[in-house]
Amino acid sequence: MLTDDPRLAVVSCAQEQRWHEALLEHPVHTPQLRLWTYRRPGVVFGCSQAAMLARARGGTDLPEMVQRRSGGGAVLTGPWMLSTSIVLPPDHRLLGGGTVSSYRWLGALIAGLLRDMDVPARALTPEEVRRTPSDPALNWACFGSFSPWEVVADGKKIAGLAQLRRRNGVLLTSGTLLASPDWQALCTVLARPAGDAAALARVTTSCEEQLGAAPLADSFASDLQQMLADVLGEFPTFPRGAQATAGPQA
Repeated sequence: MLTDDPRLAVVSCAQEQRWHEALLEHPVHTPQLRLWTYRRPGVVFGCSQAAMLARARGGTDLPEMVQRRSGGGAVLTGPWMLSTSIVLPPDHRLLGGGTVSSYRWLGALIAGLLRDMDVPARALTPEEVRRTPSDPALNWACFGSFSPWEVVADGKKIAGLAQLRRRNGVLLTSGTLLASPDWQALCTVLARPAGDAAALARVTTSCEEQLGAAPLADSFASDLQQMLADVLGEFPTFPRGAQATAGPQA
């Protein structure tokens, strides 16, 4: 699933996080977009999961691990995931409805793209989330719980959303499961109970599971970028060969 497509950066999760931090260090005047997939597995912990990260780093032979500044649970990144990062000016029209509604357009857009691929996807409304409580035992994992406007297929989570609001701009991120992640590897790294991997598999799905085969990351990225361009207008895109601008390779 790795690609040299100019629309898609193949990075480590640490490079992705450095791009976020660098962009928000200065005032954001125009929308910025990156689409990512990952050269190897990694774990991105939420801003309140420092203790979990410290315990995981005490092990051996671990995948790359990093902590993000936004909230939520741990995310297992890898070649099975296509992620987007959208950085908007703080006064952008898409942010006018408040924190929760800021996600709505992005969740609806991803769900629409998945439906075009014959995945029965939809974005969860806040009312649906309230009526569908998550398993508290899985709240440590991003894909173990549901938030408003995240995307499900057959009632299972296929795309997660997050945001980070700063004075200089607002970061919206998404992660869509193109293929099935190795939940057992994640639970082993984090020393989670044996049943957590099976529980995560029950509440999540992927394009591979829904369609019988995973779509190519560059094809999915191309279609998603075009849909984002229709919403956001013109924005800087990755020039060919510019993957190194995301930071030094790790």
